[in-house]
Amino acid sequence: MKGQCGILPRRRDPRWNVVIRSGDGQNLVTEDVTVVEGDVATISCRVKNSDDSVIQLLNPNRQTIYFRDFRPLKDSRFQLVNFSNSELRVSLTNVSISDEGRYFCQLYTDPPQEIYTTITVLVPPRNLVIDIEKETAVEGEEIELNCTAMASRPATTIRWFKGNKELTGKSEVERWSDMYTVTSQLLLRVGREDDGVPVICLVDHPAVKDLQTQRYLEVMYKPQVRVSQNYPLQGLTREGEPLELTCTAFGKPQPTDMRWLRVDDEMPQHVVVSGSNLLISNLNKTDNGTYRCEASNAVGKSHADYMLFVYDTTATTEPAVHGFTQLPNSAEELDYGDLSGTSVPPAASGEALPTEPLANASLASRPDSRAGEEGAIRSVDHAVVGGVVAVVVFAMLCLLIILGRYFARHKGTYFTHEAKGADDAADADTAIINAEGGQNNSEEKKEYFI
Repeated sequence: MKGQCGILPRRRDPRWNVVIRSGDGQNLVTEDVTVVEGDVATISCRVKNSDDSVIQLLNPNRQTIYFRDFRPLKDSRFQLVNFSNSELRVSLTNVSISDEGRYFCQLYTDPPQEIYTTITVLVPPRNLVIDIEKETAVEGEEIELNCTAMASRPATTIRWFKGNKELTGKSEVERWSDMYTVTSQLLLRVGREDDGVPVICLVDHPAVKDLQTQRYLEVMYKPQVRVSQNYPLQGLTREGEPLELTCTAFGKPQPTDMRWLRVDDEMPQHVVVSGSNLLISNLNKTDNGTYRCEASNAVGKSHADYMLFVYDTTATTEPAVHGFTQLPNSAEELDYGDLSGTSVPPAASGEALPTEPLANASLASRPDSRAGEEGAIRSVDHAVVGGVVAVVVFAMLCLLIILGRYFARHKGTYFTHEAKGADDAADADTAIINAEGGQNNSEEKKEYFI
């Protein structure tokens, strides 16, 4: 499929880009002409100080086009515009590239005078098309677009825009005879925000104005899920009261599968799920937990969570926030600002967005105080455990210090009474005999070590 383009020709004054020529010491004056192919070029040979000398105009092959007011050349495209003693002005209609070159003005004086004028022909691109690698892309993919401007002179300059933002492409120029074909390549990584956005290829060329073509991007993306609390609209979720949640999801293509589940636990039997709605008619403490809505399409799957904490019937504290926990399902979703459900990214043209009461949206934008209270309880438990651990560590350190001091005080060298008399004995047997009491008293000698 190729983009549509429109060309608005720029009708230029024949004197556009004028270069005036006048020979030194001569009476002849003329100027160069730049003209768009198919337009009219006007050639003027003027005499500054007329003396009734004959003026004539010659083509690049030095064939006489006009001699005074007579046209010898059989080319009806040349028409006399003005003739006088001081000027010969001739128009050339339906200019083509073959008409380019030098045209000569001659004045029959003594000596003869001659000066030339140059006609330059501009050719606008004959066609401008965008080719896209994929008609439908998936978010996160990099696609290739090519814009081609064919058969122009001089070579065109191609610029890219996505919406109002200018992008940078890579251009290649091919020359065929006197014509140029330019192809510009653009590599673009698309996201869901690009769906329905036009990509514009614009040409800068002196022969045309506002020549451009565009293609609208079609991007597929996985669902974005939002959970809203229908009842109670405000206040605590207390025992015995009902709770109603609604899940909305939109993506491209529109999600076809949506389901409710309870994270890390089974869904209570008294919970009623009807399509995108979840209803608990009579809350109790066993309903506490995280409830998740999942939605999927051909691109992928996303979810949003609701954290439920059921309070006693006597609880009166108003929660600062509600129980919505909604995290991005991909890095690309971070571009959409508030992921709590209050902001909706733009949909593709002709695609309806899900709607719901404003009260629900405002609830979805408020985090839940019950999560804060649970966090406070957890912080208290952590403090108690930390205190107990600190006491045990302190007691072990004290015990180690006491044992160390005890062993340090009882460290030394000890002597037994069995060795008495051994210093004066000649051998071991004599030492034993000389010991106090001998062997008869050996059982009475006892030593204790504390």
